Formats: sequence, C-alpha cells, structure tokens
Amino acid sequence: MSGLIFVLGALLGILAGGALCVRYLRREVAADIGPRLRRLQLQLDNLETAINLALVTRYAELSGRPLRDPTFPPPDAGGR
Repeated sequence: MSGLIFVLGALLGILAGGALCVRYLRREVAADIGPRLRRLQLQLDNLETAINLALVTRYAELSGRPLRDPTFPPPDAGGR
C-alpha cells in the first residue's frame, strides 16, 4: 500500500512540475517573440502606407489628364 502511495505522489509531482515548466516556457517564448512581432507590424504598416501613397498618386495623375475621344479605325474598303 505504501508503494502505491509513493507512486501516486511521484506521478502528481511530475505532473505539477511539468505544468510549471510549460507555463514558464510559454511566458519566455511570448516575451522573446513580442519585440519581433512589433517590429514586423511596423514594417507592414510602412509598406501599407507606401502602397497607399503610390495608388493615390497614380489615381491623381490619371484623373488629372483630360479625356480624349477614342479613335476608331477607318471603315474597311473591301465592302462587306
């Protein structure tokens, strides 16, 4: 009976130690990734701003040009 209690205590100790280890590792990994994610988000924001600026500039160039009448090819002289 005392052997069973010892085994049960050892299993509970291993389970509690594993839970604490996983909790610690998750916290450390999240702390390590946080600055990288912020830097990556800033780069994405800068890229989005540059793309929006290019699109607005191009749209302004296209809307500033006067529209010209389309030119159609001359009618076919073959007479269909």
